[in-house]
Amino acid sequence: MNLKEKLFLAGLGSGLLPYAPGTWGTIVGLLLGVAILSYFPIETLFLLTILITLFGIREINNYEKKSGIHDDKRIVIDEIAGIWLALCFSGISPIAAGLSFLFFRIYDIKKPSIIGRIDRDAPGGVGVMGDDLVAGAAAGLSSAVVLQTIKHFNLLG
Repeated sequence: MNLKEKLFLAGLGSGLLPYAPGTWGTIVGLLLGVAILSYFPIETLFLLTILITLFGIREINNYEKKSGIHDDKRIVIDEIAGIWLALCFSGISPIAAGLSFLFFRIYDIKKPSIIGRIDRDAPGGVGVMGDDLVAGAAAGLSSAVVLQTIKHFNLLG
């Protein structure tokens, strides 16, 4: 990987870590997403998610063409886009961020339903980014449902 790929595709180098690069990429994405939402409205994070998804698809296609490796484990820009989308649904309170992280990792690892189909069947950058975006949407919605349930039943006192 060249420097551009290490910074962008490998999520500031987090994808180069030897163990659980997807989890490390998600942590980087979570921290960046929380920082962005601390200063800018949610629409900004949503638009940035679209932007890095479009650039991600293009750069992943270029990388796969050059390297011959599909869905290289070092590529974590998809995890960053996924967790950002989850945060767009749930928000950045500590509980919301924690739930988004937890649900996103579960959906990204287990790949239930359409998430797995996209991962298996969609080619190139669309497949690499697509399953994580659906996992992010599912994680964000799951987090929002749990948060509303907690609020409705006043479970935190």
